[in-house]
Amino acid sequence: MISRTILGLAFGAAMAASPALADDITGTWLRESGQSKVKFAPCGSAICGNIVWIKAGVDTPAKVGQRLFFDIKPIGPSTWSANYANPDDGKTYAAKISLSGGTLTTEGCALGGMICRSSTWTRAN
Repeated sequence: MISRTILGLAFGAAMAASPALADDITGTWLRESGQSKVKFAPCGSAICGNIVWIKAGVDTPAKVGQRLFFDIKPIGPSTWSANYANPDDGKTYAAKISLSGGTLTTEGCALGGMICRSSTWTRAN
């Protein structure tokens, strides 16, 4: 009986520490341009997004295996805060990620939110 209780508590703690399945951004996502894929997966106490594929012939400083998104944490229903490492300029930006159906939207802003860019992703797995 005690071992079942301990197992139940351990399972409950693991579930509480993981993102809700209804708002699951983990998996591989294809960028709207069709030029790259990023895999979002747990890393430590957060979620990270690493490049797993770049279309042949695309001229970019980005590399397969490079971490683009890190420290992704939920801030509301189907919404996360994150940091984005831009391979084009080498700078890191605050980002927001939102999920609606099968579409993931990432938005990064600079200059206190005065300049923002967003990308739309579709599930590739």
